[in-house]
Amino acid sequence: MPVPKGTSLDPERTRATLLASATGILYERGLDGVGVTELCRAVGASKETLYRHFGSKDGLVEAVLEERSDRVVHWLTDTVEAAGPDPRDQLAALFDALGDWYRQPGFRGCAIVNAATQRHVPPSRTMADRHLGRYRKLLTDIAQRSGARQPHRLGRQLLILLEGATVVADHHDPDGLAAEDAKQAALALLSAEGV
Repeated sequence: MPVPKGTSLDPERTRATLLASATGILYERGLDGVGVTELCRAVGASKETLYRHFGSKDGLVEAVLEERSDRVVHWLTDTVEAAGPDPRDQLAALFDALGDWYRQPGFRGCAIVNAATQRHVPPSRTMADRHLGRYRKLLTDIAQRSGARQPHRLGRQLLILLEGATVVADHHDPDGLAAEDAKQAALALLSAEGV
C-alpha cells in the first residue's frame, strides 16, 4: 500500500486494511471471481505486500474467513447473552438478528459456507467445518440450558435450521420470512424437547 513519504510503516495496520478491503471484495465476487492482480489493485497493494502479509491468495482467503467467522460468532454469542437467561428468548433473539442481517443490502449468504461450496478443499472446507462447529456449540449450549433431553441432537437440528434459513434468504425468499419461519420451527423443536 502506498505510504506517504516520511510516514512510518505499520505492518499490523497494513494487514488489517488489506484484510478489510479483501473481505468485501471476496464476499461480493466469490473466491474465484477476482484474481490476485485485480485484488491487489482493488485493495491498493502490490503483490509483494499481499504475499508478505498472507503468503498467497489462499493465505489471504483463510485470514478473511477466519476473521469473518470470529466476528459473526461473537456477534451471535453477544446477541444470545443479551437476550437474558431464557433459552426461548435466546433462540428467538438469534433468529431475529439473522433476519436483520438477511435484509441488509448486499447480503449474499454465509461467506464461509459460500467459500466451501466454491472450493471444497482446505482452507475453505476446513474453515467451514470450524465455523459450523462453533454455531453448533452455541446452539447446543442453548439446548442444554433449556433442559433438552438430547441437547447435542437438538443443537444439530437448530444448526440445520439456521443454515437452511441463510441459504433460503440468499436464494429464494420472496416474502422475506426465512428467518421468521426458521425461528418458529426452532421454537417448536425446543418445545418438543419438553421445554
